[in-house]
Amino acid sequence: MLDFLNWDVVAYVGLLIVAFYMLSKGSDWFVDGAAGIATKLRIPQLIIGLTIVAMGTSAPEAAVSISSAFSPNGADITISNIVGSNILNVLIILGISSVITSLAVDKNTFIIDIPVTILATVLLMIFGIDAVILWWEAVIMLVIFIAYIGFLIYKAMKERKNVTNSLEPLAEEEPVKEISTIKAIFLAIVGLAMIVLGSQGAVESATYLAAKMGVDDKLIGLTVVALGTSLPELFTSVKAALKGNADIAIGNVVGSNIFNLLLVVGLTGAITPVPFAPSFMIDSAVALGAMLLLLFASLKGKKLGRVGGVLMLLSYAGYFVYLLFTNGLIG
Repeated sequence: MLDFLNWDVVAYVGLLIVAFYMLSKGSDWFVDGAAGIATKLRIPQLIIGLTIVAMGTSAPEAAVSISSAFSPNGADITISNIVGSNILNVLIILGISSVITSLAVDKNTFIIDIPVTILATVLLMIFGIDAVILWWEAVIMLVIFIAYIGFLIYKAMKERKNVTNSLEPLAEEEPVKEISTIKAIFLAIVGLAMIVLGSQGAVESATYLAAKMGVDDKLIGLTVVALGTSLPELFTSVKAALKGNADIAIGNVVGSNIFNLLLVVGLTGAITPVPFAPSFMIDSAVALGAMLLLLFASLKGKKLGRVGGVLMLLSYAGYFVYLLFTNGLIG
């Protein structure tokens, strides 16, 4: 157990909280700034939404994973953060959101996004068999990611053209904030700096607390760090469910999982070999199972209802108990 009278522990807990705030706020500012710059450059709003805004919610995972990959004491946080975030995104975020209200599942999510997420998870498990993600394996993931984004942009532009040529009105797009060029550049730079500094603070504090608790980095990465880096997805999805915009909740989470697996792992592995502990196979299998649960729970009526949400929350509770048991925190 932690000694909470130890001022070092209190200081690192405080650092972890500040780091999570910087990651969450920094990703918001970076998205606003980058989207503002892209708007000034007359990049279509549709492409901004599919790339810059979507990448923004995965910026915390990317920053933490890359930072931890270069940290001698935080190697296990790289994969555990990604896998833990993907498990938490589906079982907790979608679980809570679907308990609030039924979540509609778009046809494209069924036939494209969920299968791509399943494929990416299986690839991660295959590449991790030899206990490390090598540079050429990371490049394969990046190539798949680029192909996925290219296909999304092509499909979206084609659908937009078809709708424009028909009598049907265009669906309302997510508005991009109109801000001055100077402010957009300022937000992008400051937001990126907050993400980088926040990621370093999160990794440093998480590894310290893990050592102090007598548990490995993996558990901290799968739980505490995963929760902290999933804050953008959590806020976005729950807020959307509360406001009645439930149709974007699943797309936000599944899209984030794809970015985490293909872009974040791909970028990290292309920079430096990423250790993949044998125990991560079980956690990756849980992430795969979470996606399959989402798929089957939402087959009826193309909606994820309260029953499915409760099943997801119970599944995460069981997984959390497993983590505590395997780390000797419960007997």
